[in-house]
Amino acid sequence: MPRLLAFNKPMGVLSQFTDARSPTERPTLSAYIDVPDVYPAGRLDRDSEGLLLLTDDGRLQARIADPKFKLPKTYLVQVEGVPDEAALGALRKGVMLKDGMTRPAQAEAIDPPELWERDPPVRFRKSVPDSWLRLTISEGRNRQVRRTTAAVGYPTLRLVRWSIGDWSLDGLPPGEWRDVVL
Repeated sequence: MPRLLAFNKPMGVLSQFTDARSPTERPTLSAYIDVPDVYPAGRLDRDSEGLLLLTDDGRLQARIADPKFKLPKTYLVQVEGVPDEAALGALRKGVMLKDGMTRPAQAEAIDPPELWERDPPVRFRKSVPDSWLRLTISEGRNRQVRRTTAAVGYPTLRLVRWSIGDWSLDGLPPGEWRDVVL
């Protein structure tokens, strides 16, 4: 039976087990997960936090990571400024990026979620407010959430992937992992 792990990746950790570029300076998954033969199903940028799924099954890995399966990924996104309805509407319709139009996203303004403290903390500016969005996308372009929020005028300050399909971070502290029942 395939094994699937849910890991709450802290900010600054690479979504891989080794770092050929700088083996001693940047933390990798090997600092947190000592399970043989599991590999990430997709990626999460070094400066992003949250759910990363790992498996020992190649087919399952492809089903989770490949955009053709349109597995929804939900992110809690702290942005600079307070997006208006036009910006949210643009995210819902799809945003033109340099690599083409994105698929429509589910986008809504939310109250600040109860999350763990981030290390290092998000920079705050007294003169510029910030707010939170819940974005759900069904594709996984490089840095897509950050690029789309910036394209509609609201740069991302903090990005936490909360769920992939039916799997979520619920109750999983940063730097911890758990087996997931398939």
